[in-house]
Amino acid sequence: MDKRNVEKSTLAILVNNKSGVLMRVVGLFSRRGYNISSLSVGETENSEISRITIVVSVDDKSVIDQIKRQVEKLVDVIRVYEMTWAGSLQKELVLVKIRADETSRTHLVELAEIFKAKIIDVTKTTLTLQITGDLDKLDAFLSLIGEYGIVELARTGITALERGSRALSEIDFEN
Repeated sequence: MDKRNVEKSTLAILVNNKSGVLMRVVGLFSRRGYNISSLSVGETENSEISRITIVVSVDDKSVIDQIKRQVEKLVDVIRVYEMTWAGSLQKELVLVKIRADETSRTHLVELAEIFKAKIIDVTKTTLTLQITGDLDKLDAFLSLIGEYGIVELARTGITALERGSRALSEIDFEN
């Protein structure tokens, strides 16, 4: 895949909240050789339905339509919807543990304040921060703190909702 032409697409998938459903969805991506950049899963407002948010890298827009059609055919998939960057709210949570000595701690705390990161743990040698936001904000923050030495990093993956008052379950897919 030519990295210059790669686009990331976000899919919101509503599924029955049953054992094995996530494995079938992810397995479809794996079998077809699609790279998942981000994956987040959780129950919705209805405990019988889970929402899977997948960000996939593709080099051809028609591939996304093909992926959507294939996922829609899976058992227990209720709905598949492609989220646009402009029409949705896409956020991620990052926990990051950074090396911090007496000299660097003040600067790291200032950076945390600027980016609205929350300090959640402090030791003599590290500072652990929690930050949420869109990918641009998170990437900018991580590049700035990277020079101090990232000890450990965990990302949740993108979670997304459509803008406005309409729920994914209310969208009419009949064309």
